[in-house]
Amino acid sequence: MDEKLFKKIKGIGALNLVFGVVAIVTGVTAGVMLIVSGARLLAHKSENLF
Repeated sequence: MDEKLFKKIKGIGALNLVFGVVAIVTGVTAGVMLIVSGARLLAHKSENLF
């Protein structure tokens, strides 16, 4: 019984680790995309004035 529980906990821990890595990568990617788009807006500021 203890071995089954240990295997389930081990699998859940690995899944949580994978989700954590995916969340970090997604956050970093979104941040870089926001910085790049902001830099483009600043670079073309004179063209974008209303």
